[in-house]
Amino acid sequence: MKSNIDRLANKIENALSIDEKIRPQPGSSDEVNTRDQSKVGNAEHARISKDGNINAEADQSSIGIDGDSSSSSTSDYGASYSSSSDSDSDDERGIYNGPSPPLAVHMPLLPAGSKSVFAKDQSVLDAIVDIIRDGRAKKIVVMAGAGISTDAGIPDFRSPGTGLYDNLQSYNLPHPEAIFSIDYFKKNPKPFYVLAKELYPGQYVPTQSHFFVKMLADKGLLQRHYTQNIDCLERVAGIDPELIVEAHGSFHTAHCIGKKCRREFSQSWVREKILADEIPRCDTCTSLIKPDITFFGEGLPSRFFDLLEHDFSSCDLLIVMGTSLLVQPFASLINDVAESVPRLLINRVRVGEARLPGSGFDFDGRHAGRLHRDALILGDCDEACTLLAQRLGWADCLAELRSAFMLQKSPAAAR
Repeated sequence: MKSNIDRLANKIENALSIDEKIRPQPGSSDEVNTRDQSKVGNAEHARISKDGNINAEADQSSIGIDGDSSSSSTSDYGASYSSSSDSDSDDERGIYNGPSPPLAVHMPLLPAGSKSVFAKDQSVLDAIVDIIRDGRAKKIVVMAGAGISTDAGIPDFRSPGTGLYDNLQSYNLPHPEAIFSIDYFKKNPKPFYVLAKELYPGQYVPTQSHFFVKMLADKGLLQRHYTQNIDCLERVAGIDPELIVEAHGSFHTAHCIGKKCRREFSQSWVREKILADEIPRCDTCTSLIKPDITFFGEGLPSRFFDLLEHDFSSCDLLIVMGTSLLVQPFASLINDVAESVPRLLINRVRVGEARLPGSGFDFDGRHAGRLHRDALILGDCDEACTLLAQRLGWADCLAELRSAFMLQKSPAAAR
């Protein structure tokens, strides 16, 4: 994957034609705040063995990775999205750079007198499985980030050494996020289209995580799937588009950026242009045509705001997967479910934790007087989704979904 990213970065370097520096100003939406890492503590972890059994360990750093025990900022839902730069927000500490760690179920040592939605003598993994299997979760909301697509071969944005941002820093972009800056795009669209050619839908196969969400939908348990990803892999996996909210847009549609035009163009037409190394322009007004991906400085899709109040107020189980919870307002959605609703984070490291009650995850019951309802599985999203399917008795169903997809895509690939 590193060689693919280097190749992509070289293409972008060659495509750059202007040298104007557009750097984020302090406090702007493009500024990314970085701080030192801190160790995870005050809890046990349970390793998941190859046979699926949970083995408790008292070692506070049993999976050997650094995590984030700081808070995640909350914000009112604004008209545009940004990388969080608040002093209490998640940041680059939430990124793990290295091979996939073994799955580990976080087993909190709750303070005396704490109340929890999970049984005291039960692992949070088994508790989540029981909630789903017993029918207590019928309106599951899933929030997903780039971590559910990396096993498809799509690099994420922020992982040190392999993420797109990190690998584009030395290739004449004024700053890594400029490739998704609407102001920079208007001045120099070529780098984005070089990137778009590599990421365009049709080149990647959905992961186990995508098929797990598809399985929830097929069983009538998915209220909605909110994704930060622009890769359209949820659609490719066959999830009903009505059940998907692409919070940061996607390649599925495209529009002319001319303020008086805004003509819509099909994915197939734009794809043809991009794959031919042409910059798509409107044949009505000659303005640039941009896939409906939400750039920094642009408003989020109206569908995001239209559905979130209904979806999160009626949600009875929240599953968050593969996200650093860096970008607002998406990151703050974890606070919009009722205080009694269980929340499960599946991620390589701890993210989204809160110093103040009600402003993020509380895996360890640190906030006295509040119901403990947050579960944590540390590790690879695909492995965790496969394990959940096994525990739910749905392993065959998950395997059949992927096999059917591969058979349809290529009969030879399914054999």
